[in-house]
Parts: sequence; C-alpha cells; structure tokens
Amino acid sequence: MVVCGDDGLAHRLAAELRTVYRERVTLVVPPTARIAQRPVVGRARTAAALLDRVTAVVNRAAGNGDPTTGEPNTRDGGERGERVLEAGEATEAVLAEAGVERAAALALVYDDDETNIRAALTARRLNPRLRLVLRLYNRRLGQHIEELLDQASALATGGTATDGVDGFGASTTVLSDADTAAPALAATAVAGTTKVVQTDGLMLRAVERPPGRGGQNQGGQSPGGGLCTLALLSATTNDPAGTEGSEGSGERGPQLLPDERAVAEATGRGTVVLDTVRYAGPALPPGRTGGGSLGAFGAYGSLLSRRLRWSLAGMIGCVFALAVAQMVITGEHPLQATYATLLDLFGIADPATDQSDSRQILQLLSGLMGLLLLPVLLAAVLEALGTFRGGTALRRPPRGLSGHVVLLGLGKIGTRVLARLRELHIPVVCVEEDPEARGLAEARRLRVPVILGDVTQEGVLEAAKIHRAHALLAVTSSDTTNLEAGLYARSVHPDLRVVFRLYDDDFATAVYRTLRAAHPGALTRSRSVTHLAAPAFAGAMMGRQILGAIPVERRVLLFAAVEVRGHPRLEGRTLAEAFRPGAWRVLALDTAVPGEPGPPSGLVWDLPPTYVLRAEDRVVLAATRRGLAELLGRRVGA
Repeated sequence: MVVCGDDGLAHRLAAELRTVYRERVTLVVPPTARIAQRPVVGRARTAAALLDRVTAVVNRAAGNGDPTTGEPNTRDGGERGERVLEAGEATEAVLAEAGVERAAALALVYDDDETNIRAALTARRLNPRLRLVLRLYNRRLGQHIEELLDQASALATGGTATDGVDGFGASTTVLSDADTAAPALAATAVAGTTKVVQTDGLMLRAVERPPGRGGQNQGGQSPGGGLCTLALLSATTNDPAGTEGSEGSGERGPQLLPDERAVAEATGRGTVVLDTVRYAGPALPPGRTGGGSLGAFGAYGSLLSRRLRWSLAGMIGCVFALAVAQMVITGEHPLQATYATLLDLFGIADPATDQSDSRQILQLLSGLMGLLLLPVLLAAVLEALGTFRGGTALRRPPRGLSGHVVLLGLGKIGTRVLARLRELHIPVVCVEEDPEARGLAEARRLRVPVILGDVTQEGVLEAAKIHRAHALLAVTSSDTTNLEAGLYARSVHPDLRVVFRLYDDDFATAVYRTLRAAHPGALTRSRSVTHLAAPAFAGAMMGRQILGAIPVERRVLLFAAVEVRGHPRLEGRTLAEAFRPGAWRVLALDTAVPGEPGPPSGLVWDLPPTYVLRAEDRVVLAATRRGLAELLGRRVGA
C-alpha cells in the first residue's frame, strides 16, 4: 500500500493499514519540519513518539537527501511494515520510488484537490491496474474524475478493469474526510449522545441509553425493526472525572458489538442501540434562519420583516372593517362600499357634507387610516429594495433566537457540518474569522446567520447569542482556538453542550476529563476528524465500501456494504452464526430482485436470526476496525 499526503490523515491512514490490516505501507510525506507529529493507532504512544524524534534526528544527521531539492528522502519509519519517503509533492519520480508500479493500492490524501488529481493521473499511467483512493472536497468534480480514471484503466487493460493485483479491482474511489466526519460531528452537537449514519437513502441513528435501560427502546416501547445493541459504554461513564474509553481501556472500556449475554450481565453501563432517525430538536422558526422553500409565502416573508408583515396585516384588517361599516351604514353593494372606502383612504373622495353623521365619521376614520397606511407602504417598498440589494450580504442572528447550534469555523469540515445540520432543520448561527472562507457562500445560500470576527475576541460569541444556544460546535483548524472558545462559552453558559474538534488524542482526553470534572452537569465531547475518516479511507484501499463511521467514546464503529459471495464466514450461515461478538454483526441485507416488487432500496432490517445468507445477497454490517480487517482483509492479523 502507498499513502501520499501532507497532514495528519496520511499518518493515521498509514497506521490504520499497518496495525489493523497488517499491510506493508510506503508513506510519502513532506519533510518532517513541515508536517505535524504523526498519530499512533493502538498502544505504545509514548515509545513511538520518542522513537519518531530519535529517527528524525538520525535522519537529519545522516544527510539523507535535501528537502529543498524535491528529491525523495527514504528512511525507515520506525514501525514494522512501514517505509517513509520524504518529498514535497507526489511527482512521477516520487511515485516510481514509492513502488506504485508494484503496489496494490494508492491513497492520495493531500489537502489540495488539484495536487491529488495530478498525482492520480500520473499514477494511473504508471499502473493501470492500481486501486486509487482520492481525497477530494469537490463532490461533482470527484464524480467526473472517478469515471475518467476508471475509463482510462479499462482502456489500458483491454477492458478488464475488474482484474487487479491480489484480487483487487482497478477502480477509483473518491472520498472526503469532511463528508465522512460531518455526520458524527453534527449529530454529537445536536443530540450529544446520538450518532447519525446514512446508508442507501435510509437515515439511521445510534442512540446512547443510560444505565438500566438496556436494549429497550425509549419510553418503554418495544424495539423496532433493525434495532440492536451496538456497544456497551465504559464502566467509568458515571465518574465525573472518568475519561472516554479507547481500545486500550481493557474490560472497563467500551465493548463494541456485544452479544445478548454480555448485555444482560453489564449492570450499571450505558448502551448504544441502533434506531431510525426521528428529529426531536427545537422547531426551526419559519423565515428566520433560512432553509427550505415555502412557496409564495416564503418569498413574501423573505422580503419583509416580521414586524412589517404584522403591520400590513393589521392595516388590511382595518380596511376590511371600514368597508363592512360602509356597507352597513349606506346599504351599498359590497364592491361599491369597498371602492368608496378606498377612495376615502387615498383622499380622493368628495367630503360627505350632505350625508349622515355616521358617514362623515366613517370618512374621517378612513382618511386617518390612509395617513397611517402611507408610511407602512413606504417602509415595505424600502425594505424590499434593501433585501434585493443585500441579497449577497450575510444575515444577522434574529432577535429572540434560542435553542440553536453555534458553529465555529466554515472551512471544509465546518461547511459540511453546516449542510448536515440544515438537512436536519436545526437552527444554526456560524462564526468565522476569514471573510473569504469557503463556507460563507453556503451560508448565504442556506440563509444562515453568520458573525464575522475572531471568536477569541470579547463580544463575538455574545453576538451569536451563545447564552441562549443549545450547543457549541468548535471545528476550526486550531486546537487552541477551539479550546479557548469552548472555555469562554462555558463561563457564559455553564450547562452548554460543547463539542471540540481536537487533533491530538492525548490533548483531547485531558480536555474532556478536566471539563467533565469541572462541569458534571454539562455534556462535553472531543472528536478527531482524522480518527473518524481514516477507517473509511483504509476500507476503500482494501476495496470495500464503507457507508459510515460513528464514534463510541474514543473508539470507532464502521458500517460497510459487503457482497456475501466469497466470504466463508458469511455465505451459507444464518444471521446468528454469522454474528461474531466484538468483531462484526450483519444488520440488514439487500434482497431486491430486478423487476419484482419490494422496498425501493431493497434493504430488509428485520430478518430473523435463522435467515440463511445466500451468495447473491448484499449485506450491511457493523464492524470494528480489526473485525472488518479480519473479515475482509487480504491477510488476517495476529
């Protein structure tokens, strides 16, 4: 396997392939001085970090190449099964040195889309049978690039693109770390203990249940279709100073995919169960924080403010009352009475000096209403013109807004999280420092209020109405900025739900533990984008379709789509026999037959445990990282 990148995702992906799938990996990264310290997956974090420093010093002392020349520097990464090349860019010479011509798969995870596309075109020319995994933020461009590279592979191999190295198909997979991590980040901010996964058009959610609830549904309801226990939470969940569990937490840590006996014996532990999505958050005020189309009423509401709309409605009601009074007093036809009332309102009728006192009083009232109507009409015209002129301007948070999510950062991750929150109809207020951030255009399109300013400066979070917010989601690229904003928000709103995007696992653990001890009544979560995205990229390199990933404390549970054919642990077995506790569990299968009636997606989520998996079935399963590697990998790890 060859991994090329310039940030933490490349290092974590290489570690995932090496430690979980037991693959030999060549890692191509810029010179050590230009990149962040690489993460370690699994144990021996301290020893690995120390070894990294020693290796870097020895490498520099040996003069192993010059980073300024662009030539690759080859060194041992200090990890078994990994080789590191230091190069500023994945050129043809660098890819050849990395062994792309003999590799089974190549992942290009540079932060720049153009760099990944250029390297992918070069790699496809060097090895038409190579499996490519690209990190692209632009979805539409990614679809075109995927089709182009697959077509080039098919032409170069004589139309046999499905025959690859070691059973790998020469295909191209385009992924985005932002798309992979955004659902988990958005769900954590909205519900705190809810994680959302979307597969084949069906939205699912994994819901944390407090101790004592077991696998029963909320409110005492019986379990619905497809509902099952996905995990047992750590035994330290109720400890205010306890930390989130990871793979090295032992028996007291979270247990993924437990069997029924383990669930029954787990007293005092919370559970994570699978359920369909049903949004229960605060309702989105119409015409405020934007979103969907409401037809003519929505267009009317977007032009005029709420106060002005009420003023116009009141004036129309008064005109109607005057017209009815005119009809009653004079006995005129309703249309004639309305016409006379309008003439009085606009001051173009003759004085009613020769008519009854009631008619004269009515004329005076109509004239007064006309005077009041004039400024209202003028205000409506001016406001409509201002709305058209300021169509590209950023919206401000409306008065009285509460129960919303404050989103810090509108970069790649923030933009995707914003889109997911709006899909769930969650009110959002964004805070962004860069006036040229890529997410500002999306915020304008969705009509989401945005505060431009440095979140660390006093008054910025107050402008986002943090004191009345439901949650704070800090997803900027700076750990210290996220932490500072979260601490300040907690000083303003002690019970605020806070979710941090933090890169360093040790730092995230310390922050989580300290904030949980200081604010036991509030919910604090820390999430790493690379930690959530790396398993999906690794699965794609192994030729598997990863539908989504959800965090369970500091572990990750994957959802994958798998063809049963060719997997002896699945084919010919019942669902009960195919279930391996702690490794994988079949959740649903696709039994749709072309031309026959059935569910649109073909997915069945309520099959009995005695159902026998057939070779032609396509199943959706939940798996741990190591379980998926054992079930689907090329070689079984020790």
